[in-house]
Amino acid sequence: MVDSIRPTASEPSPEVRRGPEPVRPRQRNGRRKRYTGAPLVLISINLLLFVTFFVWPAITGLMYSFTSYTGVGPAPWVGLDNYQRLLQDDAFYAALIRTLVYTAGVVPLTIVLSLGTAVLLTSPYAKGKTIARIVFFLPWLISPIIAGVIWRWLFGENFGLVNYLITSLGGKEVAWQSNGNLSLIVVIIAAAWGGTAFNMLLFVAALKNVPTAYYEAASLDGAGSWAKFRRITLPAIAPTTFIVVLLSILHSMKEYALIKAINDGGPGSTNNLLVQYIYTKGFERAQIGYASAASFVLMLILMIVAIIQLVMNRRKES
Repeated sequence: MVDSIRPTASEPSPEVRRGPEPVRPRQRNGRRKRYTGAPLVLISINLLLFVTFFVWPAITGLMYSFTSYTGVGPAPWVGLDNYQRLLQDDAFYAALIRTLVYTAGVVPLTIVLSLGTAVLLTSPYAKGKTIARIVFFLPWLISPIIAGVIWRWLFGENFGLVNYLITSLGGKEVAWQSNGNLSLIVVIIAAAWGGTAFNMLLFVAALKNVPTAYYEAASLDGAGSWAKFRRITLPAIAPTTFIVVLLSILHSMKEYALIKAINDGGPGSTNNLLVQYIYTKGFERAQIGYASAASFVLMLILMIVAIIQLVMNRRKES
């Protein structure tokens, strides 16, 4: 019975009619083009702004760095003379060293303040967290010029609040502005105060993402608070710490407005950082070509710092 319904080998196989070829590849190409075009449209405005305000000025500045342009008239080509002068300029090296000292003081202090504040705000035992977040975040909302004026009023030698309190308690006035080292310390503290707010928010977000199960397991093993912080918290927030360190270094090496408002790089030119040096050469002495060369040296230093940190972070992650 079963054999009767099986097709025999001699019987011709029924002809199978095939439909039209699928059009899937064409549809995929259309989707791919649509998906490729949509991101370009969405980023076109940012791309235009980036080219207009970064790429084009950078190219123009690079061209000026090989000229003796003064801001008006023609720009005579001088080749590498500006860079050779820069390498022989003692004022440039003094500004570079002062910039490194300033960065070395601001970055650790900012990280300690922002991380400590974030830990306190995420602690289950802290009260009034919302009000505290607003208070600690306010410095980041203030313009650097306004922050600098506030700190100048606080540490002014003749009219400052700090010296008034010191003399009221029987002490002597401190030369906060006429002493170069004290003047730099005031700027470092003010910069760390201003940079704590934003970094604190980054650390708060990172601390909240640490799984509580890790702390519970550590508690069962008898670990103390410091051991939990060192063995669990710090490794868990390492990526955020890397970002904070990188941004703090880049921002510190480009600081201008805060120093300008507090002491204008004084006393004299003692605390002139690289950006103040570039501004003085370019806009006060009309040496646009020379200032452009100094700007590109600063950009090269920042790129080297960023690349070194990225390489170290990748090695650590691997």
